[in-house]
Amino acid sequence: MSPRTQRDPVPPIASTVRRTALLTAGLVLLSACGGGSSGKPAQGAGAAGYPVTLKNCGRTVTVGAAPHHAVSLDQGSTEILLSLGLADRLAGTSTWTDPVMKGLEKASASVPRIAENRPSSEKVLDKEPDFISASFESTLGKGGVAPREQFEDLGVPTYVSPADCTAKDNSTGGDGSRTKPLTMESVYAEVHDLAKVFGVPERGDELVARLRARISTATEGIEASDATLLYWFANAEAPYLAGCCGAPGIITEELGAKNVFDDTQEEWPQINWETVADRNPDVLVIGDLTRRSQTAESAEKKIRFLETNPATRNMDAVRHKRYVLLSGQAMNPSIRTVEGVELVAAGLRGFGLAG
Repeated sequence: MSPRTQRDPVPPIASTVRRTALLTAGLVLLSACGGGSSGKPAQGAGAAGYPVTLKNCGRTVTVGAAPHHAVSLDQGSTEILLSLGLADRLAGTSTWTDPVMKGLEKASASVPRIAENRPSSEKVLDKEPDFISASFESTLGKGGVAPREQFEDLGVPTYVSPADCTAKDNSTGGDGSRTKPLTMESVYAEVHDLAKVFGVPERGDELVARLRARISTATEGIEASDATLLYWFANAEAPYLAGCCGAPGIITEELGAKNVFDDTQEEWPQINWETVADRNPDVLVIGDLTRRSQTAESAEKKIRFLETNPATRNMDAVRHKRYVLLSGQAMNPSIRTVEGVELVAAGLRGFGLAG
């Protein structure tokens, strides 16, 4: 299982088929009436800027009208939509590893949560969505919520974050592997794509400009080339630690530091603690998750493990308590990766490991 997600129980197939039939009928009705299921006037295909056509993770996605009843299946995607001021266009969200990003609490509270983890396809179809977004290909793939084809056959466009498919092989199992390092440009591309789909491109431009400015401020004058980092997302027995080239790679590169496991291109390889101790990183960047699908999800439990486990308790970072705590979303490719840059930069400066 991926370290990032957990699946809710799948409903009986007959119930799913029944819901699929109902949704099909609903879509036909909406098309005939020219209205959205949210009760708001629909922007038709003739509206300025529509249809919108995007190339997305090897597929062509066409959106004929601005969505008014969308479903976002991963927290990273949801937080982009909320940051774009689109809470009133969302019919549901799912798959939460952390509390919502600061400043978005009120907007998030106005949107129903379909599930805390990955929902069944039936729960998604219950919302009669007119657009579905996700952060990971696995969410809309075999073993996930449902394959993209299932929704697209019903006339519901789907979108997956380009950060999860650009120069990345997701067929290797787990969280896949990178063929070259990820950059924030893929995250910015997602912001621009979603803003275009919803007819608010200027909001996308403004959000990306703010994110760029935050990274520039956080990294100004920093010199951390001698600092070594390790990123621990989840699980104590067989820990998921960051490889070279995902979101932690963005953080490390922006700060000019070194990831002690930059010799693996797997997104989140499982590595034994004896190997971790041998690498002996200067700083441990620890995922502080609120979900409960893996062992040692919270930072408190992770630190307790590190300080009592014979293989790790004598590591330099543990003895000197050089810990930086990040949300799970900051360790995934998302707009909160910027938050990760800020917090790790502050930690390195505080530990005296960066200029």
